[in-house]
Amino acid sequence: MTAPWSEDQVSALAPDASSLSAARKLAGRWRGTGQLDTALWGLCQGSGSKPYQTIVDLAGPAYKCSCPSRKFPCKHALSLLLTWSGGAVTESTAIADFAAEWINARAARAAEPTATRTTNPATAEQRRVRVTAGLEELDVWLGDQVRTGLAQSDRSFQAFETIAARMVDAQAPGVASALRQLPTAVVTRSDWPDVVLAEYARLHLLIAAHRRLDDLSPELRAGVRTHIGYPIPAETVRAEPAVRDQWQVLGIRTSADERLYTRRTWLYGRQTRRWALLLEHSFGAPNFSAEVPMPGMMADADLHYYPGGAPLRALWGERHGAAEPFTTLPVAEGTIAVALAEHAKALGGDPWLRSRPMLLTGVVPGWTESGWYITESDGTALPVAATEQPWRLLGVSGGHPVTLAADWGIAGLIPISVFTAGEVVDVGGAESAPRQVSNAAAAPVSEDLTSVALLGTARRALDPARLEAPVAAAAARLRTDPALLLLESAALRGAFARGGVSAATATTPEPAEDDARRLLPRAAATRLARMLRDRSAFLPEWFAAATPFDYRAPDALCALLLEQAKAHTELREPLLRLAGARGRWLADQHPEWRDLVRYSDAAPTEQSWQFGQPPERREWLTDLRRRDPDAARTALAASWPKESGPLKAELLAVLAEGISAADEPLLEAALDDRRSDVRRVAAGLLPLLPNSAFAQRMTRRASAWVQVEHLLLHRNLVVRVPESLDDADRRDGITDRTVEFTYRWDGAPDLRAGRLRQLVAATPLAHWESELGAPDKAIQAKISDRFRQPLFDGWVDAALARHDPTWARALFEAGVPTDLAMLRRRELFALLALPDRTRHLLQLDGAWLSELEALLPAVGHPWPETLAQHLILLLFERARAAAKRPESHGSSPSAHRSLLSAAAVHLPVGAARAATLVARRCDDPNWERAFDQLAHDLNHRSMMLEELR
Repeated sequence: MTAPWSEDQVSALAPDASSLSAARKLAGRWRGTGQLDTALWGLCQGSGSKPYQTIVDLAGPAYKCSCPSRKFPCKHALSLLLTWSGGAVTESTAIADFAAEWINARAARAAEPTATRTTNPATAEQRRVRVTAGLEELDVWLGDQVRTGLAQSDRSFQAFETIAARMVDAQAPGVASALRQLPTAVVTRSDWPDVVLAEYARLHLLIAAHRRLDDLSPELRAGVRTHIGYPIPAETVRAEPAVRDQWQVLGIRTSADERLYTRRTWLYGRQTRRWALLLEHSFGAPNFSAEVPMPGMMADADLHYYPGGAPLRALWGERHGAAEPFTTLPVAEGTIAVALAEHAKALGGDPWLRSRPMLLTGVVPGWTESGWYITESDGTALPVAATEQPWRLLGVSGGHPVTLAADWGIAGLIPISVFTAGEVVDVGGAESAPRQVSNAAAAPVSEDLTSVALLGTARRALDPARLEAPVAAAAARLRTDPALLLLESAALRGAFARGGVSAATATTPEPAEDDARRLLPRAAATRLARMLRDRSAFLPEWFAAATPFDYRAPDALCALLLEQAKAHTELREPLLRLAGARGRWLADQHPEWRDLVRYSDAAPTEQSWQFGQPPERREWLTDLRRRDPDAARTALAASWPKESGPLKAELLAVLAEGISAADEPLLEAALDDRRSDVRRVAAGLLPLLPNSAFAQRMTRRASAWVQVEHLLLHRNLVVRVPESLDDADRRDGITDRTVEFTYRWDGAPDLRAGRLRQLVAATPLAHWESELGAPDKAIQAKISDRFRQPLFDGWVDAALARHDPTWARALFEAGVPTDLAMLRRRELFALLALPDRTRHLLQLDGAWLSELEALLPAVGHPWPETLAQHLILLLFERARAAAKRPESHGSSPSAHRSLLSAAAVHLPVGAARAATLVARRCDDPNWERAFDQLAHDLNHRSMMLEELR
């Protein structure tokens, strides 16, 4: 039986993120799954009556599915592979009937002898003639460009496309590809003259080498043919001598150019110390072979290198065992000096080489004003390509030495992976998408050469004596045509500069502090990264469950955590706590993350209060208020005369925690503040002090504005709110805020109703109890229709502000006469004891699903088990109704999408079994899928929580 692939291997096959996300949601819908050798199959229930038949040939891999999707693999194939990866597919003794025909047909085709392709000498000669003619035409065009002057030449997309199309006709696709990348460089780069001249010189040198193709060494001849684009059959490559080694996978990158996907896999030989690059292409979807091990794995295998002067690209040969992980990375000499020397040697064998991987040990990445550098302990450094932003690499390093695998080329280093603590870490990450090395990077050219090329050799001649001595000496022996002399001199200058490049110098950052906390388990870290990128609704539960363990995140995850903390303030605190010391260090390096973390784990000091920024001062006061309320009030009172701006109201609001009678003088003083937001905060806090002078003033005002008439059978409320407010009313926070309170009477805004609501909200509830009796009696008092709603709204405001469960119960049971009744009822409902809340919801039947959905958020997390079973049964009733009357309104799962989503987040994870059982009893396929999805989400949460333990 073929060993199941890892989830990462399956994920790498997905054509896009949406397909992978959709595939995960299909878990639980599979029937009749099985595996035999390389055949994998299963039935997935879709929207129709017949399930989709999905088949995977693991040897390809290849896929077949009866769904109409044009993506390969489709979400059903991906889901089947994920199910198999999770161990939920058992081995079978025979292939299912619906899969056998396709699997057997593929096996038969694979068994047919493959005809060996032999190149017809006449055809090969014809191609060479066509290539030669096209290249000669290109050489004339190149000469005309620099003769006229780059500044005067046509640099439009159409101009480059015309000559590139000519190269395609001439069967030189490699040359055409290089030309097609130049228009982008012309438009986007300020140094475009250097880029264009360097590429023109490179192509001219390639054309010159092609003229003498028969005189070149076999290795150089093969390199020239490769760069031009001559095809090399795989049989020819496999005929090359095999190089057996334990090949360690150090990186994989997948890029896309329109619908052509390219996967690059970098291998490093454990014994030979040789690099190899596996290059694979797939059109339409990234359907790459699964035989390539993941980074961090090692395969004992033969490789066959493509012929060339500096062989790098290779094909798999015979495998000598299964892949296994490695924890050491032997490197002969991983210094920058040795790497540059090896690169120069490779350029000597292939002067058209654009980039080559190198392995650097004991290096530290860092950001300087001049850009990114990879630096050794003595300051020797290499620049990182300007297109890269390797923040994940910096997070992994933390200022400490690491072993780095990177591509070195004209543009600089492009990090591939970092080897640290015995594992390979991909440093491409979410913050930088995989990209291939640009073919339009500028080779080092002199200022004189570029200025002559811009003006044109027809206007200004090149003086070779101004070039470096070796280049000048070689240029003196070249032809006399000024245009071709310029191109050849530029080619010589580029090869000379690239081969003799010297290292730069840079300083390394101070290393990050150690974090002694336990490391987040690998499985939990992988899941967290996926949930953060998907903005999963389960993130709050994950962080709540992880908080007691006080884990620290893996260093490779810090950049993603900071990126998410910057974008999502509601998760900022747990994200930063998880990032820990490494996250704070990394945030301090990044200009956009620097404000996220301002000080260390130690409690904020008084320096923060005296000289800190507003967030620091507010946090210091909040922390002190929590520990010593009196000290916090004293500190605020001392600084109160000097406070200004919006922060003044924010600092006053800190007194809400642990508010007491001792806070009253400061709050009373705040009622006279010039800022309206400060006065509003003070007026909102003073009602929380029932024995304060403010409460007494509001009680007297309530007695004057709302008079109680004790009639025989009931109490009647007579409202006498004044037509205008005096200064004392305004000082106590009663205003005509028509924007906030949009009461209307006789078609016009009712200011008196708004004043009544503010009065009732600020008056102690004990006053109404003394006048009207217990809350359940008070709400039965009669009042005119005009003032009934503002009266009840004021009582609700007061009950919520004071967290009074007795008033909350009375108002909830009476109903709240307002347009926002359901939202207000939920807030009141939340103040009831949990058994009372549960009891009320259990009394609701299927006719009250809307009420149930509105009140469930006030139950807490997770919902009680009895409530979970009740809700599943109510939904099952809807499913049965949908099966009986498919066209009835409101019976489909889409009509209850929000309730199902909330259930997935808040049901206890043990309810997954009940959801699965109900799904099997559903006759409606839509509801069956809905319950399967619910069970899948609950199982996902269960695994999520289990991984944290």
